[in-house]
Amino acid sequence: MKFPASVLASVFLFVAETTAALSLSSTYRSGGDRMWQALTLLFSLLPCALVQLTLLFVHRDLSRDRPLVLLLHLLQLGPLFRCFEVFCIYFQSGNNEEPYVSITKKRQMPKNGLSEEIEKEVGQAEGKLITHRSAFSRASVIQAFLGSAPQLTLQLYISVMQQDVTVGRSLLMTISLLSIVYGALRCNILAIKIKYDEYEVKVKPLAYVCIFLWRSFEIATRVVVLVLFTSVLKTWVVVIILINFFSFFLYPWILFWCSGSPFPENIEKALSRVGTTIVLCFLTLLYTGINMFCWSAVQLKIDSPDLISKSHNWYQLLVYYMIRFIENAILLLLWYLFKTDIYMYVCAPLLVLQLLIGYCTAILFMLVFYQFFHPCKKLFSSSVSEGFQRWLRCFCWACRKQKPCEPIGKEDLQSSRDRDETPSSSKTSPEPGQFLNAEDLCSA
Repeated sequence: MKFPASVLASVFLFVAETTAALSLSSTYRSGGDRMWQALTLLFSLLPCALVQLTLLFVHRDLSRDRPLVLLLHLLQLGPLFRCFEVFCIYFQSGNNEEPYVSITKKRQMPKNGLSEEIEKEVGQAEGKLITHRSAFSRASVIQAFLGSAPQLTLQLYISVMQQDVTVGRSLLMTISLLSIVYGALRCNILAIKIKYDEYEVKVKPLAYVCIFLWRSFEIATRVVVLVLFTSVLKTWVVVIILINFFSFFLYPWILFWCSGSPFPENIEKALSRVGTTIVLCFLTLLYTGINMFCWSAVQLKIDSPDLISKSHNWYQLLVYYMIRFIENAILLLLWYLFKTDIYMYVCAPLLVLQLLIGYCTAILFMLVFYQFFHPCKKLFSSSVSEGFQRWLRCFCWACRKQKPCEPIGKEDLQSSRDRDETPSSSKTSPEPGQFLNAEDLCSA
């Protein structure tokens, strides 16, 4: 049985970020910054409430008679209680022999083109731990992109406008960045396990390192670009946010309406149609929040029973990063044109170059992950290197197709010049064999 390290990491980030945010809000209150205090508390307490609801929903505690658990969640102590419960299950699992076990069947990764199916016994204690890990993984994603991401953006914006970075603010920004990166990492792992549910997935440590570097560069550069643009064009950033929000929020629903599929009713038996709609809207909101800061790694599919598309679409991945890179470049260009005196001692061209290189570095680590460290790379129909080779061949073929056109044009020009320079006698007295009859003319 695996040690529940992911649960411990989720609880640590949750407690550390909440404590740092409450401490910093008290500092803003003592300094008279009521607006910064209100926003800091909002981006701290809202994800806390959503995390409590997520844990209750996954464990189905609302339909069970557990008043103490409900009280602890109301007091925002639900994650601590769940963590204590997880470690109690973990340490007591080896002492008692379980009379009831369930058997799960998983397929191993193909070796030499062959894939074997193996059976594994899962006891009640291990099943409970799996449920807890799943619940905390989803809670970490919610905390990261509905709380930590706007919190990091806010605190970095305050630091830029005040031209000062306090200890409390730097601590909160560091924890928030770690929380976002960890949430993105859990999102990647969740996507892999959902898409390849029938396989036994084992993620290697180097894969975790590669994902961590990929997400760190991607999220850090994205947040810095948004903060720089907001500091000089506060009104237009609302337009950018609304365009991003409605694009990602409406995209899954448009696909659902175009598919003509019936409304999904099998999400949770206890939910009514209104409750199902609320859950789907919340999932779409979470999907939108993830894609506003980084690639979500999963595609929301409302007409699917799992609500997740299990097909890996390289085209959507390519389009997302191309559009995001162009958007970041445009926002940096506008910041460079309209920057104010607060950036007097900043080398603007160097900063723009560093941010663009940082985003390209994130893309590089992503390609390295999919090429070398993806746990299910053997199941891909084509790898990253093969796709790049195909693109290179198409590019070379297009270049070769254009090159022969140039000498043909030169020969035609030279032949026309030669005809112009020929004497008039040759034009008026051609040889008999040079004339075209009617059949030749029609065939021409």
